[in-house]
Amino acid sequence: MTVNTAARPQVLIRKNPDSLTKTRIRPFDLLMQGLSVLAGAVTLTLVAGLLGYILIRGLPQVSWTFLSTKPSALNGTYGILPNIVNTLYIIVLTLLIAAPLGVGGAIYLNEYAHKGRLTRIIEFTTETLAGIPSIIYGLFGMMLFNNYLGFGYSILSGCLTLSIMVLPTVIRTTQEALRTVPVGYREGAAGLGASKWHMIRTILLPCCKNGILTGLILSIGRIVGESAALIFTAGIATNLPVNLFTHIKTSGATFAVQLYQYADQGMNDVSFGIAAVLVLIVLAINLTARLVGGRQKAEDR
Repeated sequence: MTVNTAARPQVLIRKNPDSLTKTRIRPFDLLMQGLSVLAGAVTLTLVAGLLGYILIRGLPQVSWTFLSTKPSALNGTYGILPNIVNTLYIIVLTLLIAAPLGVGGAIYLNEYAHKGRLTRIIEFTTETLAGIPSIIYGLFGMMLFNNYLGFGYSILSGCLTLSIMVLPTVIRTTQEALRTVPVGYREGAAGLGASKWHMIRTILLPCCKNGILTGLILSIGRIVGESAALIFTAGIATNLPVNLFTHIKTSGATFAVQLYQYADQGMNDVSFGIAAVLVLIVLAINLTARLVGGRQKAEDR
């Protein structure tokens, strides 16, 4: 039996070898690409210009004497040693207060709390606290810690105020870190008979420790650069501590507060010197946070 192939319709396919590899040029795409490149170039130029100007003006003022002495009208020195000590005090004490509360609150919200209206209200309130201007925190801290509780202008009042400020950052970053842990880890621990807290302590926290550390490092960056809240709570004193344990009850100015004081007095050279030190510290903190975050991503892979 023969088949008449001539009766079949012939389908002509026109082949265009460039149809899959040739890119179609669209004017709108070129315009948006050019605007994106321009926006990125402007941003990089502004950031580089700002950092370069601060470092060029400030680094010549930085010396060992500048870093190791205290301000003295008699000796004619404008050292920042008391500010270094006060900043370290406030960083350590603030983290000692905020880290347990923030990490504990994030663990409760992510692992224990039921996903209902109350949890959503708490999370919304936390996000709202992160957007409140720092000067409002300063006024609240002054009224509560300085006046009502009687701490006065002291490093302790400043630490308590900053602890409230950085709590949203610690809580949110810890929550995000906990959510990156696979659900199978929790189910496997529950299947082996582990308790909730044992699973959190031995599995979840070790798996997301780098994410939690990143949040704490970012909190340090905010503490170092804060001035408005500390002016109202910690004060502007620049005395070296006589006793390390009682120093928290005295007034103390950090880097940012002292920078504001010198700039307000028209001492621009000294202000730029402090600004250069602050910029280098913040850059180091952000670089550390990026390295820790990159390490966490590498471990997740």
